[in-house]
Amino acid sequence: MAVYALTGFSLVSLLSFGYLSWDWMKPSLVADVATDPMEKALPPTFSRPPHIIFILTDDQGYHDVGYHGSDIQTPTLDRLAAEGVKLENYYIQPICTPSRSQLITGRYQIHTGLQHSIIRPRQPNCLPLDQVTLPQKLQEAGYSTHMVGKWHLGFYKKECLPTRRGFDTFLGSLTGNVDYYTYDNCDGPGICGYDLHEGEDVAWDQSGKYSTFLYAQRVSKILASHSPKEPIFIYVAFQAVHTPLQSPKEYIYRYRSMGNVARRKYAAMVTCMDEAVKNITWALKKYGYYDNSVIVFSTDNGGQTFSGGSNWPLRGRKGTYWEGGVRGIGFVHSPLIKRKRRTSWALVHITDWYPTLVSLARGNLSNVPDLDGYNVWPAISEGKESPRTEILHNIDPLYNHAKYGSLEDGFGIWNTAVQASIRVGEWKLLTGDPGYSDWIPPQTLTNFPGSWWNLERLTNGLRKSVWLFNITADPYERYDLSDQRPDVVRTLLMRLVHYNRTAIPVRYPAENPRAHPDFNGGAWGPWASEDDGEEWEGGGEPLKSRNKKKKKKCKICKLRSFFRKLNTRLMSNRI
Repeated sequence: MAVYALTGFSLVSLLSFGYLSWDWMKPSLVADVATDPMEKALPPTFSRPPHIIFILTDDQGYHDVGYHGSDIQTPTLDRLAAEGVKLENYYIQPICTPSRSQLITGRYQIHTGLQHSIIRPRQPNCLPLDQVTLPQKLQEAGYSTHMVGKWHLGFYKKECLPTRRGFDTFLGSLTGNVDYYTYDNCDGPGICGYDLHEGEDVAWDQSGKYSTFLYAQRVSKILASHSPKEPIFIYVAFQAVHTPLQSPKEYIYRYRSMGNVARRKYAAMVTCMDEAVKNITWALKKYGYYDNSVIVFSTDNGGQTFSGGSNWPLRGRKGTYWEGGVRGIGFVHSPLIKRKRRTSWALVHITDWYPTLVSLARGNLSNVPDLDGYNVWPAISEGKESPRTEILHNIDPLYNHAKYGSLEDGFGIWNTAVQASIRVGEWKLLTGDPGYSDWIPPQTLTNFPGSWWNLERLTNGLRKSVWLFNITADPYERYDLSDQRPDVVRTLLMRLVHYNRTAIPVRYPAENPRAHPDFNGGAWGPWASEDDGEEWEGGGEPLKSRNKKKKKKCKICKLRSFFRKLNTRLMSNRI
């Protein structure tokens, strides 16, 4: 009981004294009137289209970068951000697939049918094939396009693969998480397979190489073989720092004083990733790209607090619509920025990179109407106001409805049991169940996490389905103003109604047993084709006879997988 009380006291103390002095926001963050999302930047002053390097990290918490006061060492990210423009009003999505889909399409997930959860390995689902992707637009503009890292946008058909969606080359994983050394991924007991691909082939020969190093080395190789006179786009989607928590020994040793094992391993992975970014930046300079390059750094969602991550002092964590789930680490580093070495409070969302980067590339946006993103390059480079005034965080009709929500609580215009969240100007509204809702400091103590689970269980029992915050004045979401400002609540609910009218049906099909890696030589990969027809997507009768032909291979596949894993573990010297 004493420990519990002490933990509560520490929270109040830290919130009251430790961070309230931080100048989080400044007045006039956004323009009063939204402009056309297709609006292009002023003609670039640089002579030719810039090289674009987009770095996306996985599950890195808001607090987990040096310049946000972290105890984790990130000297490269700190330097690049300090010399560029830090984005401190930057938003992403709370989980993997939604952030990646919005980056690649420039559209909210309600407009691609991916508004619920993630794309799972056995689902016959992928980024809709009618969407024109960011790399496709850059290819049209004359760019060489390359992807290295985690895809997580579906792969059940070959048409869904990165090399069919605009990338000239691809090295990485197709699913959501894999072993950093063996590249194995299990989607349930006994449903395991290898997931590292080179183009459209399985990269068996790369097993045993730590993915963070492997991906950075591949970027360097791409730069070395390409001409800096020709524009290039490289999308580096690190697996780090998603679970499993694995890192080379030498990085863990730096954090040996951390009592919390998960935090120690997580910190090592972040620092390792930081060094990988250093190597990529060095390669840009070595091979002559740097002076005409734009480096964008972004996280994909908030940190997972029970896996070592920290979003302190923000509320919530990965998978929630509290600020800790959707406010991201972001910065732009480029010699081409007009006003460098500053912090921007312009409102920016991950959908904005699509029109921003296509405009920088001098590409054509006229044939991709109804983008939800805006060109924010003038705000980043010149310090102008952002054209964005609001963000639809999401509307998820399939998520568990809040027990105490109702149409009546939503003024008869919105069912507050539905999970949804929107930001308009300085106001943020949440309805339904937004997810775990507490403030969780960095878990550096050996037994720290336990007491916080108790707090989460208590706060999740509140009989509420509507929250309203003034994010400018209250970035930590401590003061719910829904009762005091019903007028604002009603206004934001009307915006949710507006967006909901434009939403397309949710794409979340049942899992298909044909996706099992045993039917694909022991690896995750496409299992359907255009010739199969729709019945293959639903797991119909033809599946049974097809599976019988492949089951004979299963024992050999499993035996080979066993020896491959054993060999990798003996040679990788991993922890």
